[in-house]
Amino acid sequence: MKIRVYYEDTDTGKVVYHSNYLNYCERARSEAFYDRGITPELESGHFVAKKIIADYKSSAVLGDLLDITTYLLEMKSASFTLLQKVYKDKKIIFEMKITLAYINFEGKPQRMGDDVKKLLLSMF
Repeated sequence: MKIRVYYEDTDTGKVVYHSNYLNYCERARSEAFYDRGITPELESGHFVAKKIIADYKSSAVLGDLLDITTYLLEMKSASFTLLQKVYKDKKIIFEMKITLAYINFEGKPQRMGDDVKKLLLSMF
């Protein structure tokens, strides 16, 4: 997924705020659902971030066009782990591993059904 860096994404030096890389990755994950005509909120639950390991390698600045890629690393019964990379001019400038837990609408962890797992495998 491609994302342009806008003025609102930057500080006074036109450098992207560190937290916006997490937002860019969130958008890429959400778009994977929207590309299939569904929302990230599924019929039986939704996903929440459980653990994030972030590695900032270089900065993006105002006007840069970034490309975000997402790869499935691991799937468990109630969670899955992704590797997301942000590229600028084919160079990795940020990457993170994120574990997302599947919860019901009351906020309790739940196992993912085979349909949810199949969906995730097709997306990532």
